[in-house]
Amino acid sequence: MANNNDNWPSEGELLVCTVKNVRENGAYLSLDSYEGREGFVFIGEVSAGWVKNIRSHVREGQRVVAKVIEIRRGKESINLSIKAVSEERRRDTLQQRKNQQRAEQMMRLVAEKVSWDENKVKSISDEMVNIFGTLYGALEECAISENALSDAGFDGEWMAIATSIAIDNIVPPYVEIRGIFDIEVWSSEGVNVIKKALIAAEHCAEGLEEVTLTCHYEGAPHYRVDIRAPDYPSAESVWEQAQEAVKKYMAPVEGSISIERL
Repeated sequence: MANNNDNWPSEGELLVCTVKNVRENGAYLSLDSYEGREGFVFIGEVSAGWVKNIRSHVREGQRVVAKVIEIRRGKESINLSIKAVSEERRRDTLQQRKNQQRAEQMMRLVAEKVSWDENKVKSISDEMVNIFGTLYGALEECAISENALSDAGFDGEWMAIATSIAIDNIVPPYVEIRGIFDIEVWSSEGVNVIKKALIAAEHCAEGLEEVTLTCHYEGAPHYRVDIRAPDYPSAESVWEQAQEAVKKYMAPVEGSISIERL
């Protein structure tokens, strides 16, 4: 969400700016993330080389990335530098800004579906930022794991909507799914049978690129299954195979098994 008008950037911060007014000695830039604020970049801070004509480097309406080099609150002035920003950091900053705008749009979609007002959207978004670092980061975690919001302590019907929107709009570096095997074996071989069944489940991910399946003891008879994969179809396929592998080991023994997808 956009910063409040009484907020100031920090010295050293990289900002996405829009060129507002070009003068002979520099240019005024509006700070996109700080509504109502602007800064000034002197001609010597526009480019690393000698600038003969500033308009050859910046023009009104151009989107640039600038570094905050000085803040004078008493004079309500912010000095910026364009030349201090490397090409790599410029690209990263523009991508972060783009991600932020995408995240805000996704949260507006959530708000429409659950009839939130602007204050409610801001309150929930701010809480997501506090926990995950950025709003886009929070939604990316939703695309990675369907339990991301509940694991972070959120509740409400909006979580499923936000997660669905995130999955539809964000391609994460990987995804995670989780399930539970409740296994009981009523014989002296119970421990060994359960161990072999869980090992068989883990073997379902062997040989698959970027796919892992791990089983964790949660306290008898609960065993948690964590699967990480490059996409949901791959994760779901391994989950199905793991269920079949465990059921196969349980079939000839006296016991019970129940399976839950978390």
